[in-house]
Amino acid sequence: MTAPRHAAHLAQLNVATLRYPLDDPRVAPFVDMLDPVNAAADGAPGFVWRLVEDGAADATGLRPAGEDVIVNLSVWETQEALWDFAYRSGHLEVMRRRREWFARHVEAHMVLWWVPAGHLPTVGEAMERLADLRANGPSPRAFTFASSYSEAEAAPHLQAAPPTV
Repeated sequence: MTAPRHAAHLAQLNVATLRYPLDDPRVAPFVDMLDPVNAAADGAPGFVWRLVEDGAADATGLRPAGEDVIVNLSVWETQEALWDFAYRSGHLEVMRRRREWFARHVEAHMVLWWVPAGHLPTVGEAMERLADLRANGPSPRAFTFASSYSEAEAAPHLQAAPPTV
């Protein structure tokens, strides 16, 4: 994890419902892209942290939202840094092909929220933010790229938890 340069960082969670099990040959292209895309994220400007299952290189074995749902949880210095990685890097190829491997979600599948610099969100916290977005729509507590809130707007909603680093 890099040293904090901002008072708050942007956390993001996205969930994806697999169309087939991860060991199915139809999902192999996605699985083959995991390591390179995760390595690119780890080295991207503004990257802070990503969830990794104990003893694994990624979080695909964690299933807090159901057996067929994988999660991605990460923290970035700024919203711009996350946007640049998600939409202006090799990650975009995965996004373009996502319908090959994942079902279309009818409700929100991605949520953003601000956390105090140094705080690493838990999966439970992330799932709660997604539930908040789904139940209440975008707010400074839980939002999307299309309906974002600044760090200043979210300041009253930052968790007062002590830093985990």
